[in-house]
Amino acid sequence: MILDGKQVSSAIKASLAAQVSTFPEKYGRVPNLAVILVGEDPASQVYVRNKARGCEAVGISNSTYRLPAETTEPELLSLIGQLNADPAVDGILVQLPLPRHLDEHKVIETIAMEKDVDGFHPGNVAALWQKRPCIVACTPKGIMKLLESAGIDPCGKRAVVVGRSNIVGLPVAKLLLDANATVTVCHTRTKNLPEITRQAEILVVAAGRAKMVTADMVSDGVVVIDVGMDRDEDGKLCGDVDYGSVAPKASWITPVPGGVGPMTIACLLENTVQCFLRRL
Repeated sequence: MILDGKQVSSAIKASLAAQVSTFPEKYGRVPNLAVILVGEDPASQVYVRNKARGCEAVGISNSTYRLPAETTEPELLSLIGQLNADPAVDGILVQLPLPRHLDEHKVIETIAMEKDVDGFHPGNVAALWQKRPCIVACTPKGIMKLLESAGIDPCGKRAVVVGRSNIVGLPVAKLLLDANATVTVCHTRTKNLPEITRQAEILVVAAGRAKMVTADMVSDGVVVIDVGMDRDEDGKLCGDVDYGSVAPKASWITPVPGGVGPMTIACLLENTVQCFLRRL
C-alpha cells in the first residue's frame, strides 16, 4: 500500500483553508509567513516557490525576502530582528542551507521562538524532548501524520530510524517514542545495519544516501518511510530506499517524490497557523 503524501497533504490544506477563511471576520487578518532566501541555490528556490504556492492555496499571506549570496551575517540577523519585532509577521523561515560564511546556528537562534515555524529553535527542540508544548519540526510531524492517516499505531512496535540529523532523525525518533514505539536510532556508521533494520516494523530512512536500503535489509510487512531526496546513477530523482526491490516486501511505503515531501509543506502551513493563533 502506498502512503500517499499528496493525498494526505491535500486534505490537511483543505482543512486549513476552511479554518483560515474564518480569520478575517474573527481576528481582522490572516496569518503572515516571512521566508528568507539567501543566495541562488536551485533546490532552495524550488522549495521556496512551493511554500509560497502552499500559502496561497490555504489563504496565508506570504512574503519572500531574496538576499544575495554575499549578504553578511549582521545584515541577515538585522532583517530577522525586524521581522521578530513586526506584529504583522506570525512566522519566520530561513531557507537552509545557507552560504558557508553564515552561521546557521546563530541565525536559527535569532528567530523569535514563537515565530519559528520550522521548529528548529533551541527552545522548541528542548520543549519537544521535555514533552512540553512546542512547534514541532515539519518533516517529523508530517511523518507522524502519514502513519496516522493509514491507521498505523506505533504503540508497542519496533521502530528503526536511519539518520540522526537535528531536522529529521532525532525529532522523529522522539515523536515515535512519545507514541510508545520502541525506537533504535542508526546511522551510516552503524555496524551490522541490515541486521538492525530487519527487526523494524516501522522503518524511517533519512540518511541522505541514494537507494542505501535494499530488499535484504527489511522484513516482510514492514512500514517504510523514505525521507530521502537523492539522484540515482542516471540522474533520476529517488529516495534513500531502493523502492523497486523493497516495495514488494512492505505493507506500506512512501514514494519519492509524492510521499514525505508534500507533508513537510502541509505541516509548515499548519505550524504557521499555530503560531498565529498562539500570538493572539
